[in-house]
Amino acid sequence: MEETRKSAQDFLDLIQKSRRGKFKIYIGMSAGVGKTYRMLQEAQTLLRNGIDVKIGYIETHNRKETHELLEGLPLIPRRTIFYKGKELEEMDVLAIISLRPEVVIVDELAHTNIEGSKNEKRWQDVNEILNAGINVISAVNIQHIESLNEEIKKITGVEVKERVPDKVIAMADEVVNIDLTAEELITRLKEGKIYQAEKLKQRLRTSLSQNTFYNFESWH
Repeated sequence: MEETRKSAQDFLDLIQKSRRGKFKIYIGMSAGVGKTYRMLQEAQTLLRNGIDVKIGYIETHNRKETHELLEGLPLIPRRTIFYKGKELEEMDVLAIISLRPEVVIVDELAHTNIEGSKNEKRWQDVNEILNAGINVISAVNIQHIESLNEEIKKITGVEVKERVPDKVIAMADEVVNIDLTAEELITRLKEGKIYQAEKLKQRLRTSLSQNTFYNFESWH
C-alpha cells in the first residue's frame, strides 16, 4: 500500500512539474547594464510572434530608451495599497493569474513587498505565478543573490538588504548574464542614462566595486 501511495505521489509531482511555467532570469553585475531593456526587447519579439505576453511589473527608472520599449506591450495595472498614510503600488499577482498570459514580465525579483501583502518577497509572488502555469521572465542584480552578500559587503562596504535565495536562481530554466565593461558602465552613468546627477558619484564608486567583484568571480 505504501509503495502504491508513493508511486501515485511521484506521478502527481511529475504532472504538477509539467504544468509549472518556465522561468527565465536576466542577471546583471549592477543597475544600468541593460537587464530591463533586454527583457522588454524580448517581450516585443514575443508579441510580434503572436505570444500573449504582458507586463506584470516593470521599473524603467525614467530611462528614455527603456521606456520607449514599453510601447504596444499590454500592462497589467498594479494594485494600490495604503500604507502609513501613503498610497503605494505593488504587482497584482491575482490579476496576473486571473488573466493567464502565456508570458509575464516581472522586474526587480529581489523586491520586498509592502507590509500586509500576501507574500513578503516578489520572488515568492513569481513562484506563485509559475505554479499557476504561467511563464515568467524576470531580472536581478548579482549583489542581491544571497550567497554573495557577505563578499559584496566586504568589497563595497554596503550591506544589501533585499536578497534572493540561491534556490530561486537554481530553479530557473534559463539564466542570461548581462555584462558591461567598467568603461562602458561609466560612460552610461556620465551620460545620465542610469542615474540622475546627484546620485552619480555614489553609484560610480559602488558600480566599480561590484564590477571588479563580478569579473573576479567569473559569473558567466
